[in-house]
Amino acid sequence: MVIGGSTNMDEDQVCPRCKTSKYRNPSMKLMVNVCGHPLCENCVNLLFAKGSGTCPQCDVPLRRNGFRVQLFEDAGVEKDIDIRRRILREFNKQEEEFATLREYNDYLEDVETIIYNLVNGIDVLATNKKIEAYKRDNRESIVRNRARGRTEEDELDEILQMENELNEERAREEQERLQAEKRNKVQKKEALIDELMTSYGDAKKIVASHTKVAEPEAPVAPKPRPKPTQFSSGVRIGGTRLPAVPIVPQDEGEPFVYAAPQLAMDGPAAPDSERLSADGYLSHIKRVGDAERAGGYAASLGCLRALQEGMAGLLFFPGADG
Repeated sequence: MVIGGSTNMDEDQVCPRCKTSKYRNPSMKLMVNVCGHPLCENCVNLLFAKGSGTCPQCDVPLRRNGFRVQLFEDAGVEKDIDIRRRILREFNKQEEEFATLREYNDYLEDVETIIYNLVNGIDVLATNKKIEAYKRDNRESIVRNRARGRTEEDELDEILQMENELNEERAREEQERLQAEKRNKVQKKEALIDELMTSYGDAKKIVASHTKVAEPEAPVAPKPRPKPTQFSSGVRIGGTRLPAVPIVPQDEGEPFVYAAPQLAMDGPAAPDSERLSADGYLSHIKRVGDAERAGGYAASLGCLRALQEGMAGLLFFPGADG
């Protein structure tokens, strides 16, 4: 639970080697490698001062270029993402390559099992042998699917590049227009100053003649741009339009009127929310933190519900003896 900002989260981000926390050193950067154990940037530099090093927690040989900045608070998530990205580069078969949907689902389940074993260190040696055997038996399929994935990525990159070029062209034209307006204003100002310095006429008339509103210049026709043939998502433009559906008015009925729920209590009625604090009920309830209050929770809600549930099962006869 976060209390008073991000203090607890910063205290949890600790380098396991030098024990420096994000709370004590806000500029500290935690980095992770293939094993998933974090190290601060200073410890990484010290670890590889002699050219090679191993993880201080699991003794796995590491390489300096394998470290990257930790993006998630949990280093296990970083390890899962790294292993998943590496495995899916090899296990990249598509659904159409299987005879039935069941076979494809079994294949996906095997992939998830491999990822789970590598992330949690279960049968790592046998899992790596299984991966190598799959790569040998499906070399052509892996290369073909990689090429197809690169083709789709290249098409999307080309579309994004075209959009970026159009945006840059519009920004450049706008910048040129603003610069031309600025130069025009400077030239008019310099012309006014020169005439005031060299002329013997009335200064007010000279200023008035320069402040007359000039006729607006004809707008420059924009350069013709090629008509787009597809959206930025890659969908082709020009599909058949569906006919407009008329809007049928609906009978909304009577407006809703809120009514507080009535609890059927066989025993004594629970105290209302105004009495909880005055009668000391809230002193026995766990203090609510900032995160709960931000979500709209209050201690009186949990306390009132506990009292209502406790008294709902009581059977009470007012005025009875005993």
